[in-house]
Amino acid sequence: MKLDLPVRPFGGYLFDCDGTIADTMPIHYRAWSQAMKDFGGTFPEELFYQWGGMPTAVIVEKLNEKFGLSLDVEATVHRKERHYLDNVHQVLPVVPVLDIAKGLHGVKPLAIASGGHREMVEATLNAIGIIGMFDAIVCAEDYERGKPFPDPFLLAARRIGVPPEDCLVFEDSPTGVEAAKAAGMHYVFVPTADRSL
Repeated sequence: MKLDLPVRPFGGYLFDCDGTIADTMPIHYRAWSQAMKDFGGTFPEELFYQWGGMPTAVIVEKLNEKFGLSLDVEATVHRKERHYLDNVHQVLPVVPVLDIAKGLHGVKPLAIASGGHREMVEATLNAIGIIGMFDAIVCAEDYERGKPFPDPFLLAARRIGVPPEDCLVFEDSPTGVEAAKAAGMHYVFVPTADRSL
């Protein structure tokens, strides 16, 4: 995997969790597919990746709107998250991104800024043994407006005490990139292909 890194150093570094520092997206997609099957719906894979980074409850609302469904948001979120947690032990790191974070750990402030719920994010970071590397972990419970709004990144920057313009964001989804741009931050796009390289 080739990451297009800026030359200059930054005051703080913000990482999305799912699909960016942890290769969780296939497991999340299987969990969504199973949850939708349980409730009699489907979630096209292309749409799943397009909506990456959005809070889970927002995704259920969008699925209801797009497909004319009447899924109970809370029940669907709960079912999807149970399916994910059942398989969280299968999560692997995105090694090139993890290597960058390890190199910065103890040198610069680091934060996770995720659209996921805290239980899920912490389970993921624990599964790959890196939860202690971050000075702040911002999750869906911590803000009102999720990505593509800038709120998760702006809150993470405040919590590590670094101005937004001096933060570098690592993101794998178009939604997350929009949020980084809206926050006035520089970003590195993490491609989803060739994760093993």
